[in-house]
Amino acid sequence: MTDPRVQKFAQLIVDYSTRVMPGDRVAVTATTAAEPLLKALYQRVLERGGIPHLLIDLPGQEELYFSYASDELLDVVPVFHRMAFEQFDVLIKVRSELNTRALTGVDATRLKRRQQAMAVLVEAQMRRGAEKSLRWMSTLFPTPAYAMEAEMGIEEYHEFFFKACHTDHTTQDPVAYWQEVKSSQQRIIDWLQGHDRVIIQGPNAELSLSIKGRKMVNGCGEHNLPDGEIYTGPVEDSANGWVRYTYPAMYQGRIVEGIELKFENGRVTQASALKNQDLLHHLLEADAGARYLGEFAIGTNFGINRFTGSILLDEKIGGSFHTALGAGYPETGSLNRSAIHWDMICDIRQDTEILVDGELFYKDGRIVV
Repeated sequence: MTDPRVQKFAQLIVDYSTRVMPGDRVAVTATTAAEPLLKALYQRVLERGGIPHLLIDLPGQEELYFSYASDELLDVVPVFHRMAFEQFDVLIKVRSELNTRALTGVDATRLKRRQQAMAVLVEAQMRRGAEKSLRWMSTLFPTPAYAMEAEMGIEEYHEFFFKACHTDHTTQDPVAYWQEVKSSQQRIIDWLQGHDRVIIQGPNAELSLSIKGRKMVNGCGEHNLPDGEIYTGPVEDSANGWVRYTYPAMYQGRIVEGIELKFENGRVTQASALKNQDLLHHLLEADAGARYLGEFAIGTNFGINRFTGSILLDEKIGGSFHTALGAGYPETGSLNRSAIHWDMICDIRQDTEILVDGELFYKDGRIVV
């Protein structure tokens, strides 16, 4: 019997997030560990008249690839994934790893080379999403690996995750819930639109950046689940100051802790980390755009009240802001291009303010306008 939470989750993804319509070609990427959700999604897409295509990896497949693929094969983009990203109407990406540390021992140079090759898929997703020719959704299926990263039991993690998505028993109508989030966050976005200078000041940041001419985007369950954020692409040469990210940053299964960055005219000019600093420096050299910000965002989901080790959840933590080095979302107006998009999160629930054109916008974890 299918978990009713999984059933509600699949319905939310198909009916609200991606709005599947008759004749839509729908690609779903996942591992076999997500089988319960895959079955529910497959059924719901068919019920909506869509044409589902499952692009499934085996658990541990990436580890095998990096262990046995030649350097030349690292440059090969999977044919069917490329077709889905470039031609299909709907893309549903379900993270469902059974070992989140599988790539910890992989040489950083090989990781970088593979990332650069696969960047064509990220570019297609972002470009077509901005053009409205692709309706995409990125989410997660709770696995024991994610539960262990979050230091929870598997049932506890299931409850935490589905509650954060509002597809548990406490939310009668998930679509209505996320529509209300969309409405309430839109009021904040309308206030921000047209402003210029943003200043974050507190014990972990003295950072200024510009959002002039950029579009704020409403993170309300349409592209991520769980969701709860407002974000944009900062003006590329505008970031100045420093930030100390209070949460670890994950990259391909490797943890980089204690990151501190200094920006001058938009570019990272100094970077340090307490753990895996070599990886941080390596990724900053990925390409010309890797040292610039592609995203600035504020997390608004107070149902996510603890660090879990999964960026999909952690970047939405209520009372946090995050920035991403590298590629920006074209729909925000961002011009930054890169093979990476690496989110880093900072807690701002204590002694921290955000000023927008000199007016208090945010204080100690709460929006005050």
